[in-house]
Amino acid sequence: MNEKTDSENSAEAAVLDANQEFYAAVQSLDMAAMNRIWLHQDWVFCAHPGWRGITGWKEIQESWEGIFSSTRRLKIQVHNLTLQLCGPIAWVTCLEEITSDSGQGLGAALAQATNIYMKVGKSWKLVHHHASPVPVVPNYPESERVQ
Repeated sequence: MNEKTDSENSAEAAVLDANQEFYAAVQSLDMAAMNRIWLHQDWVFCAHPGWRGITGWKEIQESWEGIFSSTRRLKIQVHNLTLQLCGPIAWVTCLEEITSDSGQGLGAALAQATNIYMKVGKSWKLVHHHASPVPVVPNYPESERVQ
């Protein structure tokens, strides 16, 4: 039996808190919080659903500013969350259920996300966010779908 140490449990809780802070910043369209969450390096990486990957904090910051300025409301429900801790690196995988209002109608999407965090001092900083679109499968029998 592989029991976790108090230190591992504490680190896992801190990573989960950092991940929750990330999604809270996204949902509240809070650029100041996003600035606190991300590590400000030229090698950090972000891939928004349906976008090409972006490398470097400055470009990532600009992408979030663009998303936030064109969005009135954003809600992300996180499902199927898993966490792996490996020393000063941790990654979280989850399914994002996204609903948004851009002022031109509501949008809905699913994305499979991986968030990678690095321990810097006493904080866990986001260094990689990759969210890929997931096809939405209707919740009714195939025989009732339009073909």
